[in-house]
Amino acid sequence: GVVSSGTPGVGKTTLGKELASRAGMTYINVGDMAKEGELYEGFDEEYDCPILDEDRVIDELEDKMSEGGVIVDYHGCDFFPERWFHIVFVLRTENSFLYDRLESRGYKGKKLEDNIQCEIFQTLYEEAMLSYREEIVHQLPSNTPEDLERNLDQITQWIEQWMKDNN
Repeated sequence: GVVSSGTPGVGKTTLGKELASRAGMTYINVGDMAKEGELYEGFDEEYDCPILDEDRVIDELEDKMSEGGVIVDYHGCDFFPERWFHIVFVLRTENSFLYDRLESRGYKGKKLEDNIQCEIFQTLYEEAMLSYREEIVHQLPSNTPEDLERNLDQITQWIEQWMKDNN
């Protein structure tokens, strides 16, 4: 499995969907999956969003992950079992780009500020580095359409190589 993580607005979904279609893998957006199955354990008033029930998410994904060939898209990745993933990508976006993207999604106030802070402090990259073997965690720039193209080529090559080495 592959995990695509990073602050909201960095381009995980665009990358994940395109990658899945190129590499013939299954794409799973954890946020959408949680919404459909109502995999929540309450509501966060401060951030105006539901709180993910991580255990139920893991139960829900377990069968799909054991089949392999899955790309998981979520902003965090520290609660997933380590054995699920052979590679972890953390997308990074410069603040000016990120600010505009989040604003256009209707983020404002504390939610907007905290997500920008999260990116400045590399919070999700550090989380990934602590949760997985360092050599499988890769940071990728995600500012422009050219970055997206490069990232897709790079990851597709990596997946093809992995398939060769492991089959």
